[in-house]
Amino acid sequence: MGLIDELRNRLAVAIAAPEVQSFARGLDLEIQFGIDEAAVAIACRNNQPVVSIPSNAPDIALSGPATAWLKVLAPCPPPTYHSFSSIQLRNTSFTVSGDALVIAQARAFLEAVFANLTAPAAHAVEVDLTRLEGRYHRVHSAGGQIAEIYSEATGTGRPVLCLHTAGADTRQFHGVMCDPELGRDWRLIGFDMPHHGRSMPPIGWDGSIYQLDQPTYLDWCASFIEQAIGEPVVVMGCSMGAGIAMALAAERPDLVKAVIALEAPVRPRGRRNEYLTHAGVNGGWHSAAYVRGLMSPSSPSEDRRRAAWIYSQGAPGIYDGDLAFYSDEFDGEQIAKLIDGHKIPVHLLIGHYDFSATVSDAYALAEWIEGAVVTEMPELGHFPMTENPPKMLDYLRPVFQALRSLPL
Repeated sequence: MGLIDELRNRLAVAIAAPEVQSFARGLDLEIQFGIDEAAVAIACRNNQPVVSIPSNAPDIALSGPATAWLKVLAPCPPPTYHSFSSIQLRNTSFTVSGDALVIAQARAFLEAVFANLTAPAAHAVEVDLTRLEGRYHRVHSAGGQIAEIYSEATGTGRPVLCLHTAGADTRQFHGVMCDPELGRDWRLIGFDMPHHGRSMPPIGWDGSIYQLDQPTYLDWCASFIEQAIGEPVVVMGCSMGAGIAMALAAERPDLVKAVIALEAPVRPRGRRNEYLTHAGVNGGWHSAAYVRGLMSPSSPSEDRRRAAWIYSQGAPGIYDGDLAFYSDEFDGEQIAKLIDGHKIPVHLLIGHYDFSATVSDAYALAEWIEGAVVTEMPELGHFPMTENPPKMLDYLRPVFQALRSLPL
């Protein structure tokens, strides 16, 4: 069997997956997949995808050499061969063409197709959510705003503040927060930023466009620590949460005992695009697909799907508005050079499948923070605590063990 025949068969299996069928709704287009001079297509008509003979005018075309496609079709594709978005945005072996709006409209479908080209990964491990206690806190920011902020906590011991990623909420950390072993020595606390998850916009919000900036983000985090927790914390954040964790260590060291930065970037420019908030694109589907491409193919399929689901529930414009901070403003070099590594230990954990914050980013940050420790996670992506909690815990346990010696 030739490689194009193998791809045709894989595509036929992929488009039969329930989630792929779901994301085909409303699409009316042809997507062509090329291997050297050969090609195969998927046609989406009347809400039904079918493998078809390629035409001369596909709406979207993705082509690459056989050597590259062999990596895509491997049992566990390597980084930048593992998802549609990684191929489109980071893989120079492939060419992707088509109208940008059409690609945005089809992104959820394409990510689901690529996720189903290989055999499903391991089954997800159930998490005991009954360990969590949730409540609201009326938090007054230093900038004069008031928000009813929802938080969850579990465990006993010294406080660890878990900060979610752009466009998401504290549910991302459930698999880590509910671990009984961590809960014996640490009280794990997470809160949904205003406009996110179960936290409504601040009181008096006038419906204007949401755009997060570093001073506002730092203010909400510091105010929550002071008013809801009442003592310095270990800050564990992911992505933009890792960025603001480092900013807290730099600008409010009185509130920080240590930093655990998951997927921390240096300058992650280019993550924003005009279709994140666009009248012609389903925002829930697009945001979920845009982050799905950042996850590892070896993480359990159900956990990856749930990680994307959190993004599909974000309010319109919130993910885009968070990226104003994360992608447009944040400068990891500037922040890292202000952190006193002698007083505040910093651990940088980085997944190989993350192309937003990279392994090289982690080592660059460590060069600017004295004593910072980098831990590579070859089998994880941008959302390690959500896409594969048991594997994330394998990497976190030694970190928390090292932090047990922190002074009270």
